[in-house]
Amino acid sequence: MPVDYNGRWEMVTNDNFEEFMKALDIDFATRKIAVRLHQTKVIVQNGDKFETKTLSTFRNYEVNFTVGEEFEEHTKGLDNRKVKTLVNWDGDKLVCVQKGEKENRGWKHWIEGDMLHLEFTVLDKVCHQVFKKVQ
Repeated sequence: MPVDYNGRWEMVTNDNFEEFMKALDIDFATRKIAVRLHQTKVIVQNGDKFETKTLSTFRNYEVNFTVGEEFEEHTKGLDNRKVKTLVNWDGDKLVCVQKGEKENRGWKHWIEGDMLHLEFTVLDKVCHQVFKKVQ
């Protein structure tokens, strides 16, 4: 059985998010708002099936996926692009590759204690977010 990602996770840190958004060509005003937001992640996991929500006062985003099954994702919560997304397990880490207009795009999720780590990449930019489990 894979690691249990179920729960509500509150943002603790958000390192290099603005540079990551610049690489996605997100406009100045949206970047300035987004870097100040406190995000909450809600994850419901049933084996390899995931329902994920990212919640904030500015914009909410939901993506549901099954590990190992590619799907088309509309990244309307971030840069409003369509990408082919594939999430796989790498040990206890979830590793996502997104194919589309931007190179080297994807993310990794892993848990250390009661902290959920999320590392986004695009081009040569990396953003690292940390969330603390609250329930």
